[in-house]
Amino acid sequence: MINQFFWPDTAPTGRFLLDVACAAQSDKIEITAICGTSGYGTTDDTPRPRVRILRPSNTRFSRDIPGRIFSYASLLAGALVAGFRVSRPDTVLTLTTPPLTSVFGRMLKLTRGCRHFIWEMDVYPDIAVDLGTLKPHSMLTCIVGALADWSRRNADGVIVLGEEMKARLVARDIPEHKIYVAENWADGIEIAPLPFPKGPLVVHYSGNFGLAHDFETISAAIRYYANDMRFQFVFAGGGARRQHVESFCRQQSIANALFRPYSSRAKLGASLAEGHLGLVTQLPQTCGSIVPSKTYGIMAAGRPILYIGPCEATPARMIDRFQCGWQVDPGDSATLTSLLDKLASQRHLLVEAGARARQAFEQHYDRPMSAARIVKILGLDPTEVIVPHPRKTSDAARAPFPTH
Repeated sequence: MINQFFWPDTAPTGRFLLDVACAAQSDKIEITAICGTSGYGTTDDTPRPRVRILRPSNTRFSRDIPGRIFSYASLLAGALVAGFRVSRPDTVLTLTTPPLTSVFGRMLKLTRGCRHFIWEMDVYPDIAVDLGTLKPHSMLTCIVGALADWSRRNADGVIVLGEEMKARLVARDIPEHKIYVAENWADGIEIAPLPFPKGPLVVHYSGNFGLAHDFETISAAIRYYANDMRFQFVFAGGGARRQHVESFCRQQSIANALFRPYSSRAKLGASLAEGHLGLVTQLPQTCGSIVPSKTYGIMAAGRPILYIGPCEATPARMIDRFQCGWQVDPGDSATLTSLLDKLASQRHLLVEAGARARQAFEQHYDRPMSAARIVKILGLDPTEVIVPHPRKTSDAARAPFPTH
């Protein structure tokens, strides 16, 4: 497994990888994680997994652009060496932090005869274009796109987080039969429903509030309800957009907006339970290049979702399917404030939608069943006998093949 983050980092991609590693653990399977040095946020206090962890780079992750680029480059350079020094793997799983890690996975498949799966947490270069970091038809965009698509077309499978992400890849001429839709998840034991708090209606945002998240709509609501003690807005986490919201509230002397650090994995359930509504936001242009993963923790906590984002996206589809929250179009602050007024006076609607959210979560998005879906896609079900697939390798690569 190759990714910027892994245990004990609390970054979502690292958590998902940890869950998959735990689901695949058996005496027949040896797992190695090649990852970067910790530094995303809080430290995961769960026991160390039975995984060989290699950290070829000592450069800590940074959220500023130069630091992030340097940490990505340092990891990829170190991973290139580490990937050829370990025993030849049967299966390589690459994620999308850093971008183009899949190219390295493709190189391992070519030179070492292993299978390669790509787990698309963000679609590159689409997300960079959507956010204005890259120009649509620049030379750099074309190069990144060509390399990413080359690795996708030659992978044994590409895992995506929703139908809209699948549509993005199909539009990039990735063969549809190679694409597996497997939504993200949360842990229903770690995050269990708690009673709704008394007092003001709390709109709760948990995790990274980054460049892909809608800022204007929720800021308009905060301004509208400034110092209205019927409402409280809580932001627990970090990110570039979080800093904008915090600065905005400080400049406007808004007292009913609170800002807290990231919650540890052990305390996440209690943090989410502080809210009446779990807030998820997404810029419309990013529909398909990302799929927000915050929805699953909110549902696990038995809280309804307040999704400010496009109606074609996975969170909006879940809300419509399970009646577990409310979707608001970005920029429609009038509808948002009207909805919040209604919910503040009819609290039973929150409780009912929260119960439906938890029920849907238990049926579709709990950790054991969801992580098992990824393990099955990878062909690593520890309950089944795994037969190595035929390989075409050079003489130089004919090292002893490790058993599962």
